[in-house]
Amino acid sequence: MSIDLKKKKYYPVSEDLSLYLAKFGRTMDIPAVYEDLHRFSELFPLFDREGNDTLWKTVHYEPSIREDLSAKLTRIYSLLKTNDTRVNEHLVMDRVDFCEFGNSRPFRIRIVNQFNDNYDHFYVKIADASRIYGLELEHILSPNRINYLFNGDTLIEEHIAGVPGDVFINDYFGRPETNQVRVAKEFVKFNERSFVRLLGDMRSYNYVVDITPDFEDAQYRVRAIDFDQQSYEGYKEMYLPQFFLENAAVVELCTDRINYQTTRQYQDEERTLIHRRVTLAHNRLGAFWDAMLDVEIAPEDHVIRLREELNQYHDCQSFSQCETMGALVKRNLEISLTRTGSDIT
Repeated sequence: MSIDLKKKKYYPVSEDLSLYLAKFGRTMDIPAVYEDLHRFSELFPLFDREGNDTLWKTVHYEPSIREDLSAKLTRIYSLLKTNDTRVNEHLVMDRVDFCEFGNSRPFRIRIVNQFNDNYDHFYVKIADASRIYGLELEHILSPNRINYLFNGDTLIEEHIAGVPGDVFINDYFGRPETNQVRVAKEFVKFNERSFVRLLGDMRSYNYVVDITPDFEDAQYRVRAIDFDQQSYEGYKEMYLPQFFLENAAVVELCTDRINYQTTRQYQDEERTLIHRRVTLAHNRLGAFWDAMLDVEIAPEDHVIRLREELNQYHDCQSFSQCETMGALVKRNLEISLTRTGSDIT
């Protein structure tokens, strides 16, 4: 099934969300550099090692602008990594890339250690409320911790390392060392946790695969890297990665390698793990709902359509009173975890 997306609008960060972010250490006095980064004079296409267009463009700044940005960006990097404003002089801004393709129109910053040429990346994006809700739900409900900072209209995100999903599907599926059963298992679990928390648009280029060597074999974990479509679209299929054409090879692999009973087992396992995280983060999740439930982060017709589709999917009328996407996320989480005895009120 092919699903087309229209570029979503940005939703401002509400006062309640700002208070939540401050309470849980996401707000710092970082320079609001997003608009400053648009002061480039030239753009150059960025190609990968095989010569393919990455859809990113490397930007060029005049020397005085570059010097000003470098000081701000290395300070931000220091805050992101150490919560400290001190900047080591051996760290420099090496390159800035820009992507007009993504909803958040991100800048990717490369910081280099001049002593050993080791480099790291982070991202500067527009502070969109729905994306921040997605980052927080990932941090609370998934097995992955998320490191990001917010200030004003600027969102700073740590780079999430891994093999891009489309590259993994094309280059790793056929390798003899790839454990296809373990890969299929992880995709089933990823599909489940995407739907439980209503994270949309998990087509292959919006997630990465983290490969960890184990004592006998490799372990795999699929990690979302794009949270722009957190509870935004009105169609249920948008929140099930299995329905995207880009993931067709994944669906085929899961069908070939895992039977129905085992699929249900992995889905139950993932919901159980989410239930445990909900229990451990009960207070934080309560504060999160206070900051999300009454906020508009999607058009009204999307909310109406999705609540009807979720009623039909779960064979109930429990979503009929939900007036916002936040309410739909909370109710979907409650109903999805019912078998585990979860209480997330």
